[in-house]
Amino acid sequence: QLQLVESGGGVVQPGGSLRLSCAASGFSLEHYAMAWFRQAPGKGREGVSSISIRGGSTDYANSVRGRFTISRDNAENTVYLQMDRLKPGDTAVYYCAAAYGSSWYYQSPSLTAASEYASWGQGTQVAVSS
Repeated sequence: QLQLVESGGGVVQPGGSLRLSCAASGFSLEHYAMAWFRQAPGKGREGVSSISIRGGSTDYANSVRGRFTISRDNAENTVYLQMDRLKPGDTAVYYCAAAYGSSWYYQSPSLTAASEYASWGQGTQVAVSS
């Protein structure tokens, strides 16, 4: 059974940092590009960052570029999202998602095409508040 499990969420003050993890089980991430999405209360789902299968291509939403860093460890079957200089506007449930296919070996998938992603985690809550 394919499963993605996020962890690392929590409550942090503005300007603080969190590191989210997404662990895969039941399949190898070596064949999947990965992405992080988020959904704030009352808002739609937003693509945050994506990474190619080999890890050499990444993409970020303008709202997080320069503050967030996506990375992956295929040997550990885990993807990470390092979030620095957090703002109240980053408060949301964060989801990881997997996109299968050789198209993504060297190119990161779009952050606007959620249909590219076949597998999703259950999410982890991030709250940025003073």
